[in-house]
Amino acid sequence: SKAIYPSLTILPVHEIRVDCILFVLSVMASSSGPLNEELQCSICMHVLTDPVTTPCGHNFCKTCLNKCWTITQTCFCPLCKETFSRRPAIKINTTLREVVQHFKEKLNQEESEVFCDFCDERKQKAVKSCLTCQSSYCETHLEPHHRVPRLKKHTLINAVENLEDYVCRKHERPLELFCRDDQTCVCLSCTEGDHRTHNTVPIEEESRKKKNQLLQTQTDVQQMIQDRMKKIQEIQHSVELRKRNTEEEKSASVELFTDLIRSFERCQSELLKMMEEQQKAAEKQAEDLIKELQQEITELKRRNTELEQLSHTDDHLHLLQMYSTLCSRPHTKNWTEISIDSDVNVYSMHRALTQLKKTHETLNEKLCQTGCILRRLLDVTLDPDTAYPYLILSDDGKQVSDGVIEQDVPENPKRFDDCCVLAKEGFRTGRFYYEVQVEGKSDWNLGVVRESINRKGEISPSPENGFWLLGEVTENLYLVSDNPFVTFFLETPEKVGVFVDYEEGLVSFYDVESSCHIYSFTGQTFTDKLYPYFGPGDNDAGKNSNPLIISPVSSN
Repeated sequence: SKAIYPSLTILPVHEIRVDCILFVLSVMASSSGPLNEELQCSICMHVLTDPVTTPCGHNFCKTCLNKCWTITQTCFCPLCKETFSRRPAIKINTTLREVVQHFKEKLNQEESEVFCDFCDERKQKAVKSCLTCQSSYCETHLEPHHRVPRLKKHTLINAVENLEDYVCRKHERPLELFCRDDQTCVCLSCTEGDHRTHNTVPIEEESRKKKNQLLQTQTDVQQMIQDRMKKIQEIQHSVELRKRNTEEEKSASVELFTDLIRSFERCQSELLKMMEEQQKAAEKQAEDLIKELQQEITELKRRNTELEQLSHTDDHLHLLQMYSTLCSRPHTKNWTEISIDSDVNVYSMHRALTQLKKTHETLNEKLCQTGCILRRLLDVTLDPDTAYPYLILSDDGKQVSDGVIEQDVPENPKRFDDCCVLAKEGFRTGRFYYEVQVEGKSDWNLGVVRESINRKGEISPSPENGFWLLGEVTENLYLVSDNPFVTFFLETPEKVGVFVDYEEGLVSFYDVESSCHIYSFTGQTFTDKLYPYFGPGDNDAGKNSNPLIISPVSSN
């Protein structure tokens, strides 16, 4: 400002020159740290080269940013992680590039200057230092080293202030060699003494090797940076995928129950329609059979009349002529085995419909029963006799957290050596359900355990050892104590529900607020009493100090 810098000319933003920007940056550097941090690429950690600016306003080397976007699925800012729907068209920021160039030149100029040791009046800047003479020379005074044969043999290096660091303190000769056995610089005299049998090489050769190793290390570090940025993308993608899958599962569940209801209705309608069609077929069959029977009755009555008349006739010739025809068996059906087939089909359909109705009622009953169970909270209270000595339990036994300081508690064989506590109530049959608030925590685990589990020393949680647990090991990363362990990413729920069906061998975990299923242990065999388990995790310097809170039982 004018008050601090009265000679500073204030210009509009579009008229600000590069040297003005450099001045401002220099002030920032002098007050807040090295200026190269302001002009540093956060990918390669070097001063910017061909700087480009992302839409969110952050700067990177053009090559670094292009490489980053090549290996990732989506384009995002490596610094603030803002994601771009389309790959931005990036161009070199010419103003920033000029600032960086001026900054680099300014740094070179501001490096500590070495002056000639032989200039009498105005000291000239030295261009070379002689390790043999242990002096620094300007261009003029260096001339004899290029001309005199004896001086030509001296070892010249770029001008440096601390010449003594380049000379062997023992023999006062230039450090021209590197001992690979002792990893130190030595002179020729050293190779005739303590380092006589060691592997020594010229300093330039070892320097080139070390530079190549540094370049490889730099490449490795850059690759590590890229790998971690890619891992960030994978984690973000996993969370998004989990979220999409959850929404799809919720939608699929609604569709499933809707389709199920429609299927029952359609099946019932089809069965009723079949029954009506079979009934009509049976009526038509009966009508045809009755008509045929009536025709046969009419025919048989006619023959009976003829037989009656013939039996009383005196016309012997006529009787003999008609006898064979009238006494032969009439051409009629054998009606003994004939019945209405539709009776059997109607009965089968009625039985199928009855079975369908029974199945439908059973399903509804199970759905209602499950819904009631999930709404019926278990009144859980923590058991202080089992609590790890560093845990703090609330007076009502509904909250637990890590208190950092060991509590003065009595010895008890039920007490754990690990950061956990059990409920007072145990169960050997039936179903039970409880909810626990985990909001604000980044390390916790919940579930049920067998009464006979190991409570002292090292504990390895698994179903075989009597542990059925779900826990958050770090922010949004979850672990299930299945065999083998199962890990996945999930948006941290505010409240977790734990449902146990002892007879079915089922332990399920739910996100209460979103009503989403998280994980289930299925097909388990329980032979011992099960107890609700609570692990609030380490306090972590206050970052994980929130307690686990057991939800109260509602009055309804």
